[in-house]
Amino acid sequence: MIANETRTNLLDLDLADCEALVVDLGFKAFHGRNLFKWIHKHGVTDYDAMTDVPKRLREALRGTVDIYLPRIIADHPSEDGTTKWVMELADGQRIETVFIPEGKRSTICVSSQVGCALECAFCATARQGFNRNLSVAEIVGQVWHAARQLGTAPTNVVMMGMGEPLANFEAAVKAMDIMQDDLAYMLAKQRVTLSTSGIVPNIYRLREVSDVSLAVSLHAPNDELRDQLVPINRKYPLSELIPACKAYIANDKRRKVTWEYVMLDGVNDSIAHAKQLIRLLEGVPSKLNLIPFNPFAGNDFGTSTPERIEAFRVRLTRAGIFAMTRKTRGDEISAACGQLVGRVEDRTRRLGRIRVEDGRMEIPR
Repeated sequence: MIANETRTNLLDLDLADCEALVVDLGFKAFHGRNLFKWIHKHGVTDYDAMTDVPKRLREALRGTVDIYLPRIIADHPSEDGTTKWVMELADGQRIETVFIPEGKRSTICVSSQVGCALECAFCATARQGFNRNLSVAEIVGQVWHAARQLGTAPTNVVMMGMGEPLANFEAAVKAMDIMQDDLAYMLAKQRVTLSTSGIVPNIYRLREVSDVSLAVSLHAPNDELRDQLVPINRKYPLSELIPACKAYIANDKRRKVTWEYVMLDGVNDSIAHAKQLIRLLEGVPSKLNLIPFNPFAGNDFGTSTPERIEAFRVRLTRAGIFAMTRKTRGDEISAACGQLVGRVEDRTRRLGRIRVEDGRMEIPR
């Protein structure tokens, strides 16, 4: 099916939207629930196969709305079981989604944008620049495909693929709501994780509308270094980021902020950096993921040695911070953290630098 931009894509609708749609078409709301369930829980996109949806409603839907999904155009399996799917969108842009198996767990790493505008120094996606935000349908469509490929919904979804989810706030939140719906993918709040580089106003906004787990791409224990590695820090420094993260989990003593920390040889991996990190995170319930840097073409960073990473981890652990070294998965298929790339028509370089104002992304015209 060719996407029709003038028609509603049912993958963009949450449960309440589906109910409202069928009511507007002259049918009972419960038919909207059935429609929503067929699409997400059962993975059915053929109206004629939706046996408990009245025939007249199916005809009305066929004449007014579409069901359109990203299209898997490449499937790259890794020896460790990790799989990368390359998906093509209706406009020809491409994104990447990663499946990571771990025993009975199955994690899907989902993209939220075509490319990324935040220019983190160690990330391949950032080197491509940015084209546009993904729609709700394009975000949820990645989980839909994963569920079909696996034969069941994944146990975990992490918004850690291409892009900055909090720069695509409304679509990311709505997509995560659909993931958690009992008539869709039934993911518990602790099984959906949003990862951000630190758009502080939208961390506070997220706290008001969602209870998903929060991960933060930290990567440095001080502003001077983080300004270089994660440039959004120049706008939202650590003195603003740390309180926002602490506030996000303030109402639940069982929750922790997950901090992502890429280990870069000779850059951020010394014991002195570990001591700064301990002071920075004092009083914040935390889990720290130490991520060996995953190299990519055109990047000059090196990966910290296993011995240096372990010394760093031990120093944090002795200070009472729960720290673990993340196992590298899928690096031989460029599916590891920081390696995702797609087909991106780079609007950042063509139109000038992207601005993030009050947590909203703006492209200079």
